[in-house]
Amino acid sequence: MLISNAYAQAAPASQGFDLFQMLPLVLMFVLLYFLMIRPQSKKAKEHRAMLAGLQKGDEVVTAGGTLGKVTKVGDNFVSVEIAPNVEIQVQRPSVTTLLPKGTIKSAS
Repeated sequence: MLISNAYAQAAPASQGFDLFQMLPLVLMFVLLYFLMIRPQSKKAKEHRAMLAGLQKGDEVVTAGGTLGKVTKVGDNFVSVEIAPNVEIQVQRPSVTTLLPKGTIKSAS
């Protein structure tokens, strides 16, 4: 006989809910929270605080990389002077970085 007989084995007794089966899933969620979710929410909170404190005369960088000085702050838009007598309006959330005073003069 070349083919051996296959016999069914008894199914292992189910033990119900086992904490050790859920442990890897819980550990992965905790790791995801501390490595991705928490730092991202912290950064978003800092950006909202920066936008709330935006005022006339601040030097900023927009999302497009434009460097300028804030001349007017509205509810949704900010006027930014990018050159003498040249102003553009950008949406308030597109302001990404608040620069220290005097940065524009040193960059020119």
